[in-house]
Amino acid sequence: MANTPKKHPAGMPSRDEILEFIQSSDKPAGKREIGKAFGLKGQEKIALKRLLKDMAEEGLIDCRRTAYLRMGGVPKVTVLRVIEIEDGEAFAIPDTWQPDDAIPPPRLRVIEKKRKGGGSHPALQIDDRILARTEQAGAGWQAFVMKKLPAKTEGLMGVVELDDSGKGWLAPVDKRIRSSSPISDLGGAEAGQLVLAEPAGRSPKAGVRVTEILGDPLAPKAFSLIAISKHGIPNVFPEETLAEAQRAAKLALSEDHREDLRDLPIVAIDPSDARDHDDAIWAEPDGKGGFNALVAIADVSFYVRPGGALDREARKRGNSVYFPDRVVPMLPEILSADVCSLRQGEGRAAMACHLKISSTGKITSHRFSRAIVQIDEVIAYEEAQRRVDTGSPPDNLANLWNCWKLLAAAREARNPLELDLPERRVMLDKEGKITEIAVRERLDAHRVVEDFMIAANIAAAKALESKTAPVVYRVHEQPSREKLVALREYLETFGKNLALGQVITPGLFNAMLKDVGDTSEKAQVMEAVLRTQTQAYYGPANAGHFGLALGSYAHFTSPIRRYADLLVHRSLVDAFKLELPKPKLNVPERTGLADNDRGDLAKISDAISKTERRAMEAERDTVDRYVAAWLSGRVGETFETRITGVQSFGFFATIVGLGGDGLVPVSTLGSEFFSYDETSQSLTGERSGKTYASGDILQLQLGEANALTGALKFVPLDGDGNPIEPRGNRGSGPGRSGRGKAGTANSAQKKYARGKRGRPGNIRHQGRKKR
Repeated sequence: MANTPKKHPAGMPSRDEILEFIQSSDKPAGKREIGKAFGLKGQEKIALKRLLKDMAEEGLIDCRRTAYLRMGGVPKVTVLRVIEIEDGEAFAIPDTWQPDDAIPPPRLRVIEKKRKGGGSHPALQIDDRILARTEQAGAGWQAFVMKKLPAKTEGLMGVVELDDSGKGWLAPVDKRIRSSSPISDLGGAEAGQLVLAEPAGRSPKAGVRVTEILGDPLAPKAFSLIAISKHGIPNVFPEETLAEAQRAAKLALSEDHREDLRDLPIVAIDPSDARDHDDAIWAEPDGKGGFNALVAIADVSFYVRPGGALDREARKRGNSVYFPDRVVPMLPEILSADVCSLRQGEGRAAMACHLKISSTGKITSHRFSRAIVQIDEVIAYEEAQRRVDTGSPPDNLANLWNCWKLLAAAREARNPLELDLPERRVMLDKEGKITEIAVRERLDAHRVVEDFMIAANIAAAKALESKTAPVVYRVHEQPSREKLVALREYLETFGKNLALGQVITPGLFNAMLKDVGDTSEKAQVMEAVLRTQTQAYYGPANAGHFGLALGSYAHFTSPIRRYADLLVHRSLVDAFKLELPKPKLNVPERTGLADNDRGDLAKISDAISKTERRAMEAERDTVDRYVAAWLSGRVGETFETRITGVQSFGFFATIVGLGGDGLVPVSTLGSEFFSYDETSQSLTGERSGKTYASGDILQLQLGEANALTGALKFVPLDGDGNPIEPRGNRGSGPGRSGRGKAGTANSAQKKYARGKRGRPGNIRHQGRKKR
């Protein structure tokens, strides 16, 4: 349901009304749009022009907003979206960034204004929207927050709650949204139901109206639906896409134009519940101490061709999204789980990467071909590991493991970044109910497949570079100097040094972690090193892969679930003349890169980097909800936790071996004052000297587990294991005074109520040291 445009009273608008109109407009708002919205005529239009000029001179607006979009400048006042938090500082980009030439958006350092009498506003978080005044600072930009804006979303999702008077309220399922919204139109929804809603007007006071009833928010498989809706993940294929998929599935494999590799005993080693099989591997000794190896990857480019409906939808999705209860695939199921998938005992189209690996694990040559393969066996990781552990595995597995030992030795010599980052696994029964949540076991079988894939990805990047062909690189830049300085200052609090004059390599971080003997201290340093790393992305310009210690790297091995890999396949088709004859069916002719895509790789890469981040956030949110649901029956129990982050308002902790981040507000740490040291990322009690720092292991009581938002809240314990008495009155509850709720989805929220906003009374801030 579309939003109804707000009707403004006719007449000359005020400065505030103009600012409200500009900041809430879905598109750039110029003089014509403002005049039309307020019904201005004749002399009023002339007066509007003078007013807009005055506002521009005052720094309130930029009258050349359309030029900003075209040229990449930044208006004096604009809406920004926070994209990153570095050492407590927020960085943002323009919320409506749409440059014609697809250059990256400007990155602005956000300066948060202080409240009168000291203290700051509630800390900004990633994806927060702000109205800000901007100014250039040297080669960069700064943004001064004017006010925080409501979350911008096409559909607001929440649970209906009714107060004592029968008035409806929308309780958010997003843990970043702190308050409920009044419902002006229930649309037939009842208390406790999960619904989609939209703003009833421009002002938050207008409330929201329900547009769709989704049902029980705690029903099995509801958590992934919440994430799909919240993050705007496309999950229904258009009819034209499904129709083209049906036609593409009937494309015949031509033996005359493909290398026949069906006689090789190739195996696919995958998770036990995998439905799509992108890759399979094979190796045999070369008689010289090395191996001839093959990495066979599903030839998705044969079926998904540029310019078609399939390609448009795959690009829009960017990647498959994996939830505990479902997969939202990049490609229709007939391709992703059937025709493209390398299934056991069936001839399949593949892009083959032939590798020669020396006795030292070095890739001495590579060759790419289009092939037909027939997988000898699809094996689960656990089963492959069991067979090897017996001591007498079949020859194909024995060869793979022996070849991997060479690749692993070369990897160790390269010394890539080694961080112990456990992955949570949510196990469900057939009804979608949780049976177990545990850290996924890391086996040698996983490392075998991983190192074969890395070898093929390196070969793909280098092969395309040898032909000066377009490459969509997987880029992981080295840490910025700003982050390294912050890390150095943090390490100094441990009595350790980080010399910034030396070449920064992953091995430097590995050695740093290896030198730390104390388990708690090691966890703290690992958290700090992790915060120092940049986020990987896709792009046509090579900046290397710092984490893997590689000069060139591209994703080639998962084209069923990643669009970036599909682009690399298409470039290989062109570079090595692997194009196939024109098909007889009604599908696009070519399988290589489209001409317009060659010059547009920066824009495409940026788009699929965003869809990747969207998928990661949606997957993490869903797992958090499952963890909270799993723990909701254990509120009041004590758990061993590890602090994952410290801010002035408190610290975040995760349950060891289970995960899930929960907040411990500084106001619950007792009656004494706590000093926040930004350099050491710690809180220290001024009377007791008690310190809370990242990586610390401590016992905490679970105070709240909200399955709808995925939020946890912990309660600190004193030396006797009893909850610490919070300082002062913690407020009367999250709702309005006198508002009693019926059908509240999580009653624990009532018990652990939200207190006053802003900095608590028992916190003092110590900034970073001046140097």
